[in-house]
Amino acid sequence: MRTSKHKQSVIVGLFIFFAMIIIATAVLTMGGQKNAFRKRMTLNAVFPDVSGLQEGNNIWFAGVKAGTVKKIEFTGHSLVAVEMKIDKRFQPFISKDSKVKIGSDGLIGNRIILIYGGTPGSSTIHAGDTLQAEMPLNSAQMMNTLQESNQNLSAITSNLKDVSSQVAQGKGTMGELFMKDSLSNRLIAVSDILYYSSKNIQLLSRNLADYTTAMQRKGVLANEIANDTILFSRLKTASLQIREASVNAKLMMDNLADVSYKLRDSSNIAGVVFQDQQAAENLKTTVANLEAGTKKFDETMEALQHNFLVRGFFRKKAKREQQAQAQSQSRSQSQVNAQAAKN
Repeated sequence: MRTSKHKQSVIVGLFIFFAMIIIATAVLTMGGQKNAFRKRMTLNAVFPDVSGLQEGNNIWFAGVKAGTVKKIEFTGHSLVAVEMKIDKRFQPFISKDSKVKIGSDGLIGNRIILIYGGTPGSSTIHAGDTLQAEMPLNSAQMMNTLQESNQNLSAITSNLKDVSSQVAQGKGTMGELFMKDSLSNRLIAVSDILYYSSKNIQLLSRNLADYTTAMQRKGVLANEIANDTILFSRLKTASLQIREASVNAKLMMDNLADVSYKLRDSSNIAGVVFQDQQAAENLKTTVANLEAGTKKFDETMEALQHNFLVRGFFRKKAKREQQAQAQSQSRSQSQVNAQAAKN
């Protein structure tokens, strides 16, 4: 009897022992899943609508589970305050200007809170901070947006239909382009003109490149003008002289015009000579008389040279001229000899 009771006590004790091991394992497992044994910090957020969020829902940061929703309560004015428990190991990575929004775990899964954003380099969060909340589009808003997009798409499709119909009928610029040959031919002609213009521009650019290369080559006039300051100064001086000469030429032409005008005017001597035939004949007669008088004067002087009264004077004069001519020839010959000796 005692043996039977002893066996029963051992069995009960073993059962209780294994049950306690199972319970302890389950508690540790559940605690590990819920992060019950990790240090946490409290953060807050205020939403106008939590969209079915419940206490115990998960909080995610950068795709990693960071905590759970601790408390949800109304604060008045249709606002809902949400208290969040965040694992302290995420504190260095969450900034004060980070934002929170309510999302969904999968397409139709439980509601979750997403922590995102934040400026790099800004200060990190502290326990009790309140993060800015951002409301995502709910299903009704998404449906309204989708309906509006469908209406816009329908209007765009209708407009495209009208445009394609007009193009098919040859209306408008696009219709003429696709359905008529005249506009396309003009466009082809314009494209040909642009093509040849581009060719000319390319040729001009090559010529300019060659010209600039030639300007850099020493010995070329353009290079000398660009780099030789003395040559440039001489060209500048020459241009000024040409300009002055053009001014003088203009003045000379004006003077010639004035002289020609005066030659046509019979009120002065030159005009009389060139315009009055009788005066010209008289002038010719006067010149002829002067020539005849000069000839007679030469004959008279020749006769005086043979007169015994003045013959000595003329002989002395001729002798002095011969002596002067001989001295001049002697000096010239001395200079020639001296130059020859130097050479």
